[in-house]
Amino acid sequence: MTNLELQQLTKRIAKESFGKNFPYKVVFNRRLKTTGGRYHLNDHHIDINPLMLEEFDEATLIGVIKHELVHYFVHMLNEKPDHRNPHFQQLLRQVGGLRYAPATSKRRQTAPKLIYQCQKCGLEYLRRRRINTQKYVCSKCRGRLRLL
Repeated sequence: MTNLELQQLTKRIAKESFGKNFPYKVVFNRRLKTTGGRYHLNDHHIDINPLMLEEFDEATLIGVIKHELVHYFVHMLNEKPDHRNPHFQQLLRQVGGLRYAPATSKRRQTAPKLIYQCQKCGLEYLRRRRINTQKYVCSKCRGRLRLL
């Protein structure tokens, strides 16, 4: 799908779902990694993650477009276009947009978790980063920590 086809699809969705026109630009943006799309408050254009179409189906892409259009139309009502706004949530449910974009293959993997255990009381600590066991001790009993 090209940017022109995406623009036409967005205009059609805006007309069918919201009954209004969307006169601004809609483009694919390959730099988006963790989000499905982005609505820009300053010039009202929308960026869409092309992975929403490449890795998922067209229904997912349409759900993301509806989500970004909800940001736009709530903003045009002079309200805050954020996810906590009850009017945003109601309009999103009404048009059937996606609340969250599905995770793509470009999403960063989380670091493996390290488990430290107190040698005295047995309390376990779950950490992402290594700690110096010569310097730090158990917060409960001041016992020595050991990496499992």
